[in-house]
Amino acid sequence: PLRTGPDLVPRLADAEALITAKTRAIVLVTPNNPGGVEYPAELLTAFYDLAKAHGIALIVDETYRDFDSRPSPAHDLFSQADWGAHFIHLYSFSKAYRLTGHRVGALIAGAERLSQVEKFLDTVTICPNQLGQRAALWGIENLRDWLAGERAEILSRRAAIEAGFDPLDGWRVLGAGAYFAYVEHPYAEEAEALCTRMVGQIRIAFANIDVDEISELFQRLSSLSGTRR
Repeated sequence: PLRTGPDLVPRLADAEALITAKTRAIVLVTPNNPGGVEYPAELLTAFYDLAKAHGIALIVDETYRDFDSRPSPAHDLFSQADWGAHFIHLYSFSKAYRLTGHRVGALIAGAERLSQVEKFLDTVTICPNQLGQRAALWGIENLRDWLAGERAEILSRRAAIEAGFDPLDGWRVLGAGAYFAYVEHPYAEEAEALCTRMVGQIRIAFANIDVDEISELFQRLSSLSGTRR
């Protein structure tokens, strides 16, 4: 595993130290799950350069890309002249079109690598669920405006999460993006003792609650008491 720093962002030097003769790829997830952090475009480019220098692949899982808060593209890896030799993009339709459970996604890679993937699929799954594929295609062709509304709503909930934590004394948002917020509490108790009330770092899934329910969350957090660390 490639562990992150306290800002929940992976370090290039840490990744390079893990590469051995057996390494075939570096895998990153952005926006991150469970942390929610959106990796900077320049960081992804640096990881691409690292993978290329070692003759391995960079795999970027962008399942939550539709809910990335940045107006500009999350990266420019597809503009690299030789991206097909070193970059693999993963995507899932389950979040964008509410197809959770159908397990239908997308993979973008160079032609030669795709031919190998197709051979593997032909001997393992033969064909993914056709219902999910049809639903995903219909979503691509018909739900652009609907998806834009979904994105706007998720981003408004994210803003409510960030604004709500701002006045809470001692609480620290380690990462927030897409569906998740990852936060640290200010109390002195050991995590094992505290877990009956709260855990030390909390992943808050806000995708399925509205802004009024988010307000209730912060009312509960502000009512907590305990010895501060």
